Amino acid sequence: MKNGKDTAVVAVSGGMDSCVTLAIAAESFTPAMLHIDYGQRTAQKELECFGKIADFYNVKLRLSTSLPHLKEIKGSSLIDTSIEIERGAPDKMRIPSTYVPFRNASILSVAVAWAEVIGAAKIFIGAVEEDSSGYPDCKSAFFEAFEKAARLGTRPGNQITIETPIIHMKKSGIVETGIRLKAPFQLTWSCYIESETACGECESCYLRQKGFHEAGIEDPIPYKRRGVFNE
Repeated sequence: MKNGKDTAVVAVSGGMDSCVTLAIAAESFTPAMLHIDYGQRTAQKELECFGKIADFYNVKLRLSTSLPHLKEIKGSSLIDTSIEIERGAPDKMRIPSTYVPFRNASILSVAVAWAEVIGAAKIFIGAVEEDSSGYPDCKSAFFEAFEKAARLGTRPGNQITIETPIIHMKKSGIVETGIRLKAPFQLTWSCYIESETACGECESCYLRQKGFHEAGIEDPIPYKRRGVFNE
């Protein structure tokens, strides 16, 4: 582990994608872990997982904060219980109700501000474009544009870069990478609905189970339903 400019801010939701991203970042940098509560249904479970993952990696620098404006704005089934969360495979022809409008921009704004204060040169975020729900703020072009904006909006000479190491991976590739890096999948949580036993039916559970199934590896977390892959 290193200090100073070798520190990297890593956005960690508590899910498998951000956990693998952390494992990748930790190979070369001292991670500073960031968690955001934006009013999501499973916020407390995600925070619990964040803490356990941070302990696993012995991370000293941790920031857990909230963005209440996203819940107040609404517009997503993740934060508005009057909107139903989709089940099963993503519909590639439309953006799902679980999309939280411009969420990653809000998360990155916090990450950039913190990185500037602690002297971190990089920000890692576990966005996935290829095998995902199709959120518009999970595309490579978005992160490239945000990186330019971050450099323009911070102190002169700042060279903060935004790293998205798994953005072009399939879910199975993310699982395989996590296994190779010994990422603690047993400490992660992906379900959008439940906080005790994963539902096994929401879009996020579907994608996670699909990844583990295609990788030929057993998912270590409990499910109410193990999905079509295990039937």
